[in-house]
Amino acid sequence: MVAITLARVAPRVAIRAAPLRSFAAMRSKHTLPELPYAYDALEPSISSEIMTLHHTKHHQTYVNGLNAAEETLSKLQASGDVKAAIALQPALKFNGGGHINHSLFWKNLAPHGSAQAKPPTSGALYDQIQADFGGLENLRQEVNTKTAAVQGSGWGWLGYNKATKKLEVVTTANQDPLLSHVPILGIDIWEHAFYLQYKNVKPDYLNAIWDVINFEEAEKRLKEAL
Repeated sequence: MVAITLARVAPRVAIRAAPLRSFAAMRSKHTLPELPYAYDALEPSISSEIMTLHHTKHHQTYVNGLNAAEETLSKLQASGDVKAAIALQPALKFNGGGHINHSLFWKNLAPHGSAQAKPPTSGALYDQIQADFGGLENLRQEVNTKTAAVQGSGWGWLGYNKATKKLEVVTTANQDPLLSHVPILGIDIWEHAFYLQYKNVKPDYLNAIWDVINFEEAEKRLKEAL
């Protein structure tokens, strides 16, 4: 999972001497991660226009919102305003989740026709899919069906459940991050992820995105989860 750095480590002596309120100044701001491919690399599954807007506008908005919320939280903690800090939690959850989810999503995808986008024929991911779904096509159908059924905005996930030791398909609303499972694959079903190209036909978007799923990244995440 993508890690979010929340603080810059300062020298030991400086930390001991610093007052509590000074830690806000030491926090590194979150930044928009660069894409590991060009904006047009996912065509025709996802257009360059969508990728550009999705990355530079929508994800950037979550980054900005998270930085603003954390700055406000630091001030509230320094002043001891617990009630206002609690009231700020929805903003932290929404923007923080948006940053986490999208940072995962970009790595979740690979250029059209690349080696990373080829479905596995062996290995840990292949074996787990066979054991838990009976094959990739069954997995695709379940992911697409449950993701298309999300009302409003949200995400469809293939996650690894450490308790059951199985891959399971789950969904989350809005920008809620996946906390119950280790995320292996995630699909953004917000309209900004597909509407310019697929209008309101979500099944077409969900069918097309499988051609640019980064199965190598999914294999890596599963091995880490195991």
